[in-house]
Amino acid sequence: MTCTLENHRAELVALLSPVFASLGDEVLPTGSFEASNRILSEDLYAQLPIPAFTNSQMDGYAARSADLAEATPGSPICLPLGFTAAAGDPQITLAAGTVSPVMTGAMIPAGADTVIPVEESVAGSFPDLVRAHQGEPSGSAEFTAPSEPGRFIRTAGIDLQAGALVAKAGTRLTPTMIAALVSSGLREVPVRRALKVAVCTTGDELSDDQRAQGQIPDSNSPMLTSWLHQYQVQVRTLQLPDDPARFALAIDALQEQVDLILTVGGISAGAYEVVRQALSPLGGTFHHVAIQPGGPQGFAQLAQAAVLCFPGNPVSALLSAELFLAPLLRQFNALPEPEPKSYPLAGNVTSPEHKHQVRRAVIKDGAVEILGPGSHLVHDLARADALVHIPIGVSKLSAGQQIETWSMNV
Repeated sequence: MTCTLENHRAELVALLSPVFASLGDEVLPTGSFEASNRILSEDLYAQLPIPAFTNSQMDGYAARSADLAEATPGSPICLPLGFTAAAGDPQITLAAGTVSPVMTGAMIPAGADTVIPVEESVAGSFPDLVRAHQGEPSGSAEFTAPSEPGRFIRTAGIDLQAGALVAKAGTRLTPTMIAALVSSGLREVPVRRALKVAVCTTGDELSDDQRAQGQIPDSNSPMLTSWLHQYQVQVRTLQLPDDPARFALAIDALQEQVDLILTVGGISAGAYEVVRQALSPLGGTFHHVAIQPGGPQGFAQLAQAAVLCFPGNPVSALLSAELFLAPLLRQFNALPEPEPKSYPLAGNVTSPEHKHQVRRAVIKDGAVEILGPGSHLVHDLARADALVHIPIGVSKLSAGQQIETWSMNV
């Protein structure tokens, strides 16, 4: 049975949407690696204002603006130094008729309403400074101009007030959002639980150790594991021979441990198609999608997990993931859909008229060089930086013709 790209996508939306909806929540430390790029499951409100207290924007002198109102170059005002306010110190009080040296990020001394950058003082630099409880301050600073109230002062809560909404449920925890949450006093974040996926490769030809004649390395497992990690998926891998009974037992055990089982290989029309043989009696659906590469596709719904079945050639496996799984993972992770870019073709291209062909490409010198269509061309896959879709009904494209491309950074 053959179906279209769009029809198969709709089938997988129906299969996997309940999986994503049922994942539940977990709580993680806000600044932890595990929280990066996860999705908030609740609205979060600030426990602290940002900034948390009124502080200095500059290294300079905290003063009362009234004390400097009459300062001019011809009649400078000289004020004795009070204690120094450094970042991390408790708030001090500005004594009347003095100025307090203040460092960037330090609390503004009580009584001060302006900050004069140190380079605007007559000396242009700080003399010897004394912090509270470290002795008695001495020396003075001279100024030749007034400084208006509020100058170079960052008021507590000017960015965000305590109790204000920091982020809504469904927000992705980008590095900057994590900074905002930490700054607002939130030490833990409730996030959607990560999707748990088992990548199950099949085939007697696969071997990662000493390979006998006719055997090949399993490149699909590390490739798809790395691909899934970009979507904050927890992945485990399993390699199985072409034995339907062993495969069925393994799948039965896996469904209790993961949300989604991703099988690779064993779904075509050959004699030893272990995935199709094992899952068809369990209600699995297998058909040919009118795409190239990646035509054989399948899926199943088990009692405790969904199963998504990709073909075994590495190019077909990865493009299947890009075409059918990536859109759902992007939606779950609040990631934007990629925007196509248009380039001229570097050469003529042919395509089977009855199939939607997905070709790898390289953008070079402002033009699109289409790579070979073979689903076994792993090295070509590695050097590709774009995908090109040639829809059903198009059999030929000419050099110089504009075509849309999608970035492929895998």
